[in-house]
Formats: sequence, structure tokens, C-alpha cells
Amino acid sequence: MSPTPQEEVTVTILFDNYSADDRLGTAWGFAALIESPGHTVLFDTGADGAMLLENMRLMGKDPASIESIVLSHAHADHTAGLPALLDLGLRPRIYLLSTFPAELKGRAAASAEVVETSPGQEIAPGIRTTGQVGEAIPEQALVLETEAGMVVITGCAHPGVVQMVERAREVAPGPIHLVMGGFHLGGVPEADVRTILGRFREMGVERAGPSHCTGDPAIALFREEYAEGYQPLGVGRVLRFAP
Repeated sequence: MSPTPQEEVTVTILFDNYSADDRLGTAWGFAALIESPGHTVLFDTGADGAMLLENMRLMGKDPASIESIVLSHAHADHTAGLPALLDLGLRPRIYLLSTFPAELKGRAAASAEVVETSPGQEIAPGIRTTGQVGEAIPEQALVLETEAGMVVITGCAHPGVVQMVERAREVAPGPIHLVMGGFHLGGVPEADVRTILGRFREMGVERAGPSHCTGDPAIALFREEYAEGYQPLGVGRVLRFAP
């Protein structure tokens, strides 16, 4: 029996530089809304708050439902939409890394509760963070526990998408159903992308949904390798999973 909408975990792409719905605005950046039974989490906020809010309006998503915001890393194309949300009077819990710039942490703390995350920390039931991965550009990813397996959502995967998935496996052991988001492979030689694809297969990644900063050539290689297991993203895409 298929789960009812109330029992589903849904992931809705609210901000991306690719489109899955012509009604919605696109720009360089990323944001995804995760709705699980009783909880709503926003992962990243895109680069433009007005566009983020308009996309939410057009998709029937109420910003007031957001109880937690997780910021993957400190780059503006993932954090610049935050002020527009806070200007609405929202007071979510904001999960970020201790290594974020003091200015960004201070601006967030002025309007909301700020939590500096640790590996495996639970954001909501069935939703946890990898904690910090990498040093040069520290980043965290989200890991969703679903009936099909783990769903890993990356912002840009600056430390390396393989490294992000490896950390996800450490904090939430089990099969990896889907890795999705920005893989930061623009300009990476084809041979290196194919090596990453080989590592995905070795790690048992069942499906792949590259977008944002992955780059068109790398996305094409993922589409070729994964075939029916390739998951297109873009603004407006809604993915549903049984929890």
C-alpha cells in the first residue's frame, strides 16, 4: 500500500540553477525543503531571498512551517536567502558549523537559535547531519532515513562528494538509496568523474541526482552511468519517500 501524504517524506527543490517547473525562478544556488511527519526542515536558502519566497508561494509552501534551517556551508549562494526568511518574523533553529564566519553566525543568532552541529546530530526524527567534512571549505550534508535507504543531500560537496557520502555512511549506517544536490564537479576531467562514479558503485549508491554546481558534462556522465537510476532535479522537483 502506498503511504498517505502525511506519512511520506518529501524533498522539494526550492532553489536551483536548473528548472523542473517553468513557473519558478532559477538562479545559481540551492535550497531544498524536507517535510517529514510532523517536521519541516529547510536545507540551504539559495542566493536570492525574494526568489526563494516567490518559489515557495507558487508551490504552496508556507515559510511559517519551517522549524529548522540547516546551512551546508557559508557561501552566499546557499545562505543569502536567510535574511528574507528571518524578516518574515520566523524564529527557526539554525544549524550551522562552528567554522562559519563570525559575522554570519552573529546575524543568524540575532533572530534565531543557532546550533553548531556535530557529526550524526539529529535535526528531526530520521533527519541528521554529517557534521563538518573538510577543512578548506568546511561543509555538512543532510542524511534522511527512508524505507528505501539513506538519502544524502549535499549543497556543493566542496570537500568531495565521495567524502560526503563516506561520512554519511558513518553517521547513518545502511544502504544509500540516493545522493542528490551539488557535487562541485564543474571543470573536473572526465576520467576523474568516472573514478567518482566507480566509487559510488563501490559504496552501493543506488540512485544519483546531481545538480547545481555539478556541471553539465559531469551531469551527463551520471545520467549515462545511472540510466534509470538517474534522478533529475531542478527547481520545482518533488521527491517522495516512505519513511
